[in-house]
Amino acid sequence: MPFGIKVVRQNYEGLVENWGKYRKTIHSGLHFYIPFVQKIRSVSLAMQPKLLPRYSIITKDNAEVSASVTLNYHVTNSVKYQYENTDSVESMSQLVRGHLRDIIGRMELNEVLGSTAKINQDLAEAIGDLTNTYGVNVDRINIDELTPSAAIQEAMDKQLTADRERQAEISKAQGDAQSIQLRTKAQNEALIATANANAKATKLKADAEKYRIDTVQDGLKNADEKYFENQSINAFGEVAKSDSNLIVAPMNKANEYGQIATLKKILKDGDKK
Repeated sequence: MPFGIKVVRQNYEGLVENWGKYRKTIHSGLHFYIPFVQKIRSVSLAMQPKLLPRYSIITKDNAEVSASVTLNYHVTNSVKYQYENTDSVESMSQLVRGHLRDIIGRMELNEVLGSTAKINQDLAEAIGDLTNTYGVNVDRINIDELTPSAAIQEAMDKQLTADRERQAEISKAQGDAQSIQLRTKAQNEALIATANANAKATKLKADAEKYRIDTVQDGLKNADEKYFENQSINAFGEVAKSDSNLIVAPMNKANEYGQIATLKKILKDGDKK
């Protein structure tokens, strides 16, 4: 632009200086000034991102973690932002880092790694409104990453591996115990089933024998002398067919049984003929 004409863009403010001294604030649009006497500085009011480089923090239990933070801010008072601080953005960044160290320094490592959202909230509350000090406002702050040191990470990996191996052993032992329990139960059930089957078979056999004996006894109640004589004749016939020559018999029947040998010889001779 020609000397004496200044265009302040949208979402910017212009700070007019006379011989290097702040005189007034102008807004977006076309403005005139006196060359060599006046100067107009433009200050952006738009939201801007800021990445805080990774840096180390010590937790309550003396563990080292590395933090990475991203924040968004915008200028709310261009005069304070430009003249009351040499570098308002760097001052704001140092304040954020200091509060984050204080918050994490009061927490143990395990709590830090599992409480990122809570740390973000506490940090936002601690920073508050920076307008009165630096002329800027932090609109959003986010902890991108909290990483333990290499030594701590290695120890955590070993612990995690040990926990997994222990859990695997526990699961295997539980599986073996369950398998043994099921196998024992099956064996017991098989033994019980076998015993029940044997008991039923024995009962059926006993019932059958009892039925046979009862039937015989019922038949013998009505048997007369002729029945027993017929049974004796049948017995003589069976003895005569056998190869035995020795018979044990009561004394009163000795003569009758003594004839069996002679009868046997006659039967054999008849078969040969």
